[in-house]
Amino acid sequence: MTQTLRKLVTFDEFIAWYPENSQRRYELHDGVIVEMAPPTGDHEQIIGFLVGEIVTEYKRLKLPYFIPKTAFIKPTQSEAAYSPDVLLLNNSKL
Repeated sequence: MTQTLRKLVTFDEFIAWYPENSQRRYELHDGVIVEMAPPTGDHEQIIGFLVGEIVTEYKRLKLPYFIPKTAFIKPTQSEAAYSPDVLLLNNSKL
């Protein structure tokens, strides 16, 4: 019996492949594309609460931050792309 070896995907290939307007979410784990289950229930409530608290604080402090709806984080020295639940970016550093 023979087994086909999967070709590992690079971060750049993953970003180029990622489907636009997809109802499904994907991440890249060690070169393998993984379909992620959508967050639901308590998880979404916690994310919503945290985002509200963080936004209130950076607006109060007049900081140039924002929280993107979708973004990928690429760890150094890895072929991975993770979509965090909450990501705070400094707009002036982009």
